[in-house]
Amino acid sequence: MTRQIGILLYPDFQLLDAAGVTAAFEIAGGFGGAAYEMTPLSHHGGLVRSSSGMAVETVPLATAGSFDTLIVVGGEGHRPAMSCPELQAFIRYQATTARRICSVCTGAFLLAAAGMLDGRRVTTHWQQAATLKALFPEVMVSADAIHVHDGPVWTSAGISAGIDMALALITEDLGAEIARRTAQQMVVFYHRPGGQSQFSALLEMTSPQERFAELLGWIRSNLEQRLTVDILASQAGMSPRNFSRSFRAAVGMSPAKAVERLRLEAAREQVERSTIPIEVIAVMTGFHDPERMRRAFLREFHQPPQAIRRHAAAEATLEC
Repeated sequence: MTRQIGILLYPDFQLLDAAGVTAAFEIAGGFGGAAYEMTPLSHHGGLVRSSSGMAVETVPLATAGSFDTLIVVGGEGHRPAMSCPELQAFIRYQATTARRICSVCTGAFLLAAAGMLDGRRVTTHWQQAATLKALFPEVMVSADAIHVHDGPVWTSAGISAGIDMALALITEDLGAEIARRTAQQMVVFYHRPGGQSQFSALLEMTSPQERFAELLGWIRSNLEQRLTVDILASQAGMSPRNFSRSFRAAVGMSPAKAVERLRLEAAREQVERSTIPIEVIAVMTGFHDPERMRRAFLREFHQPPQAIRRHAAAEATLEC
């Protein structure tokens, strides 16, 4: 059986949003016996220019058939596109016939404008999450997720996260082995959990100053230790007073905040991806007291570790 995949484009779409998912389905189709056929779509058809200037030949909506899966991509042009009545009507119609309706990055804005996301949990690029929530208050935005599956609707975070979503769709269609081989062919991770953070705290805090870049890596490798300002200053070869001031200027936050962010990221990864008891994770990541870790999770993620673990387990079950 060949599954028809419609990929909805518009002027100034993000090329990688479309190319990433297309490549994943193309490669999986080769392993799965021509399992997919992709059709680029646009309002009027013809060549549609991406924000990079490269153009893609498309089929007009008026002549488009039915699709197993419709994927709406993101890009700089999402604002005018989400206001187009014809695109909204097409998305709503496809939602009555397609098995799955999906978005990559800011493609979620088009789904929301068409009324497809009300009452659903979704994600988008982290920089646009607050705007999506403000424009569409009935939508439950998970600002930090890689991709989210809620009923027939799938949404992914920015740009390359569309590949993660496509691999999850391929797993649903053709099984884990073909999805794994597809990921190997694309030289990407096979399975980043949908709820995994969109960006690394270590990357966010990377300092152009070599001494602090090295120190951040050392902190990440020694989270179980007591990491006081005196200890960090000594590791950096600086006086405590000069260290705190210089660290904040270079990294953008206090040493204590940086340590907590790195501990939270490491702890969340273990909570989501392992069965290690919460109490042990608290010790491993330097919180030591499970209650202290719980309070930090509530401040940062607005959920306790147990709730995050339950949600990750539920997502893994859905993707199996």
